[in-house]
Amino acid sequence: MREALKEARVASEEKEIPVGAVVVLNDRIIGRGHNQVETLQDSTAHAEMVAITSASQTIKNWRLEDASIYVTLEPCPMCAGAILLSRISKCIFGTRDPRFGALESIYQIKDKKLEIISGILEGECKELIEGFFKTIREKDKR
Repeated sequence: MREALKEARVASEEKEIPVGAVVVLNDRIIGRGHNQVETLQDSTAHAEMVAITSASQTIKNWRLEDASIYVTLEPCPMCAGAILLSRISKCIFGTRDPRFGALESIYQIKDKKLEIISGILEGECKELIEGFFKTIREKDKR
């Protein structure tokens, strides 16, 4: 999760919503990603999507069986679907997303083959994203 947090910090520096993700297979990071929605002007450029694409390119296979994805924020419906379709076996996320969370919060996009673990480094993940939005709200008041 610490590596996913590093990616989230990169997103924040790029004025993106600070979400980061890494895909791990056999104790090795095979894919990394952070939100790039604003940078690429692409609503699908979420951290998970970028990390899954990176991982698939690394191993030259779209099937990421036995891989785990670490994400700082609970995946949205699009990303949860991509996680399932890529055959990732475990999703570990930091903090829940009360607006778009698709594994435990709002939606329940799950499969019995996908293990879900939540609350890992939750305080750090939550602080990063809440701090980002607090800064935006303060700028909007000016």
